[in-house]
Amino acid sequence: MVAKLSQLTSLLSSIEDKVKALLHEGSESPNRCSLIPPVTFEVKSESLGIPQKMHLKVDVESGKLIIKKSKDGSEDKFYSHKKILQLIKSQKFLNKLVILVETEKEKILRKEYVFADSKKREGFCQLLQQMKNKHSEQPEPDMITIFIGTWNMGNAPPPKKITSWFLSKGQGKTRDDSADYIPHDIYVIGTQEDPLGEKEWLEILKHSLQEVTSMTFKTVAIHTLWNIRIVVLAKPEHENRISHICTDNVKTGIANTLGNKGAVGVSFMFNGTSLGFVNSHLTSGSEKKLRRNQNYMNILRFLALGDKKLSPFNITHRFTHLFWLGDLNYRVELPTWEAEAIIQKIKQQQYSDLLAHDQLLLERKEQKVFLHFEEEEITFAPTYRFERLTRDKYAYTKQKATGMKYNLPSWCDRVLWKSYPLVHVVCQSYGSTSDIMTSDHSPVFATFEAGVTSQFVSKNGPGTVDSQGQIEFLACYATLKTKSQTKFYLEFHSSCLESFVKSQEGENEEGSEGELIVRFGETLPKLKPIISDPEYLLDQHILISIKSSDSDESYGEGCIALHLETTETQLPIYTPLTHHGEMTGHFRGEIKLQTSQGKMREKLYDFVKTERDESSGMKCLKNLTSHDPMKQWEPAGRVPACGVSSLNEIINPNYIGVGPFGQPLHGKSTLSPDQQLTAWSYDQPPKDSSLGPGKGEGPPTPPSQPPLSPKKFSSSTANRGPSPRVQETRPSDPGKAEALLQEEPLTKPEMFENPLYGSVSSFPKLVPRKEQESPKMLRKEPPPCPDPGISPPSILLPKAQEVEGVKGTSKQVPVPVFGPTPRMRSFTCSSSAEGRMPSGDKNQGKSKTAASSQAPVPVKRPIKPSRSEMSQQTTPIPAPRPPLPVKSPAVLQLQHSKGRDYRDNSELPHHGKHRHEEGLLGRTTMQ
Repeated sequence: MVAKLSQLTSLLSSIEDKVKALLHEGSESPNRCSLIPPVTFEVKSESLGIPQKMHLKVDVESGKLIIKKSKDGSEDKFYSHKKILQLIKSQKFLNKLVILVETEKEKILRKEYVFADSKKREGFCQLLQQMKNKHSEQPEPDMITIFIGTWNMGNAPPPKKITSWFLSKGQGKTRDDSADYIPHDIYVIGTQEDPLGEKEWLEILKHSLQEVTSMTFKTVAIHTLWNIRIVVLAKPEHENRISHICTDNVKTGIANTLGNKGAVGVSFMFNGTSLGFVNSHLTSGSEKKLRRNQNYMNILRFLALGDKKLSPFNITHRFTHLFWLGDLNYRVELPTWEAEAIIQKIKQQQYSDLLAHDQLLLERKEQKVFLHFEEEEITFAPTYRFERLTRDKYAYTKQKATGMKYNLPSWCDRVLWKSYPLVHVVCQSYGSTSDIMTSDHSPVFATFEAGVTSQFVSKNGPGTVDSQGQIEFLACYATLKTKSQTKFYLEFHSSCLESFVKSQEGENEEGSEGELIVRFGETLPKLKPIISDPEYLLDQHILISIKSSDSDESYGEGCIALHLETTETQLPIYTPLTHHGEMTGHFRGEIKLQTSQGKMREKLYDFVKTERDESSGMKCLKNLTSHDPMKQWEPAGRVPACGVSSLNEIINPNYIGVGPFGQPLHGKSTLSPDQQLTAWSYDQPPKDSSLGPGKGEGPPTPPSQPPLSPKKFSSSTANRGPSPRVQETRPSDPGKAEALLQEEPLTKPEMFENPLYGSVSSFPKLVPRKEQESPKMLRKEPPPCPDPGISPPSILLPKAQEVEGVKGTSKQVPVPVFGPTPRMRSFTCSSSAEGRMPSGDKNQGKSKTAASSQAPVPVKRPIKPSRSEMSQQTTPIPAPRPPLPVKSPAVLQLQHSKGRDYRDNSELPHHGKHRHEEGLLGRTTMQ
């Protein structure tokens, strides 16, 4: 008996020791994974036309989706991660989701659910993606999530709790609570005016992330220049996937020798994908924007990150994904006496008026800085200059020895990014915290889904030459903005090539308006990739540099994606050429790609797609096109995408921060989907407004398309449907400001309740568009207002009137309402203005109908008639309807009370100030 007791005691003590060892290792173990608890979503599902309340329980750890009728009841059925085939987001209804599941009998079921709001739907999709990733049979990830944070600490220590920053909680486009337990793969934290030491700050960051994710993150890099610091942390499981870590800094302080201003950067390889991160603190002062622009150019030229073999290319071309964060110090450029008016607009969340004067947006519009970068829509309050220890008061005055200094509330702290064309990247959140108040700046967060590639191993084995692959460039030519008469040659750089390849010299021709055209014809070398497997090759990119034979100086650099729709056939290509951050020309031609046998496997980010509108086909994809006013780096010729069938579906579009029916909030919804297409060519000089000699011969290309984010799909579908209104907002179009002003009330709402904060949850009551509507009408969506009290007839009446008016009166311009029209035309001819009639607004459609029937009235400068005249002019319409959809007082009371509702007025109340900017900044200048 004693012997047995002693054995039992020793056994218990050994178990205790093992448990202690496991607990001790748990906190330090590099492979410890964060456990995500099950999350339940309340949804509605229709059965025989009757909506029923259901509960979807996502158990990431066990890999199950459980469907229950009551939250605490027993499960009705469940589907394992292997049986969940795809998530399809509805475009019209931002809280509707279709789940494709496979049954035991190998049948595919389509299950439709309606969530409380768009954020809940997004959280559900992220959890299911996490589940698929966790249980994936693929050894390497296709997609990672990246957290970017920037904070000017104001030389003050941080508060004890900063977890809201890493949870993307506060104002703006924020994360749903259901995604709180999903840790990001990489955390990048940039600080300015940081008073702490590296070790102390690193400890605070790791402790905060441990609190949020229950994981101990590995330090990838930390680099400091005076008080400017960047820290990169990664999940322990990625430790062996990260290599080639590089850090550097550039000083831009006084005489470019002081490090109080400047930038720090980190770059590394994540498997086969290059990532770059730059944290900068630029010159302060509202009046010093030119100095800030110069700071940016210096950082661009002198920050040494990435592959040193890519010497002809600056950091904007060296990385698959480049993220630029920091206190960029660009201000809202308004008179100081408007300070109180600015604060009132902030309280009313009328940010679009202020963003119209944001220096960074204006400088980007003029191509002076951040060429080809992107920024998510700003839906949060200015992050500077607050009174410390509160977020309720902006301290916009500061007494100095030289006098009173004004710092108007501004969006100084920003996050921008630039990715290679046709690479998956989606911004999931962009906002600022509300509870971290030790500094006069608020921390800013942004989170991204980013596509990554694996370190591909050739199936032929080591030492064998893969001779099946070939990349052939045909009929290529470059258009350069130079008067140099030297000869030029091309250099091709890529990680899929053993070394860079140099071409023969091209033939120079005199181009239009003093430009030089360099034709390379059939003389370009055939490139031999190291691996010809399509799974590898179609994810690669070719960097092109055009160099002078005299000095070997680069005159322009560009990037071509090999992610082609088909191989073995010639496809058109295009890339803009830039040098030191400025546009220098264009490169066009054709490409023919030859690969070995095989096909691309489906990537994790293909798991979530967007439902196509059956009535309008690919045209509806334009609802998810870029709303960023700075998407201007593609020339006019790029937009039509040369008739390529499609880019599959839109991948992982992000709907957080978008109003009902796909209408973006605040500053993005000024333009209709068709009009948004012109944003690709805003940055072109007037000579590019139509395809002139040397500009338009080469058709555009899918390989030059931008990253596969919802912001960029307009370019792949631009020629798929009628586009008579695409020219309406071009800045080079004189005499159309009046037309633009009149059209905007149909598509541009005031500031309504922001669904980001969960206030818009009445979506199931909204009346959807009818299936019998024409594709042209469907493209007009989204409607102008998230108010469920407005019925569809009030939205569609003006459009019907316009179409009938065109049929009955316009004989000169037989614009087909439903058929496609050419994408690019002269932007000054009256016929193009008349051709826009089907997309006019409530007043504009009528005034144009009258103008076309009364020939003497010039169409370029339409005269705005009075309402009585308009009602008289519309009498010939066969089906008489009210001249304007007048709302009843009861409906008007349902509108949000924060701003005036001007949709039933003939003019916008605030447009006198910056009317000329609407074509360029429509998505951010609207109220």
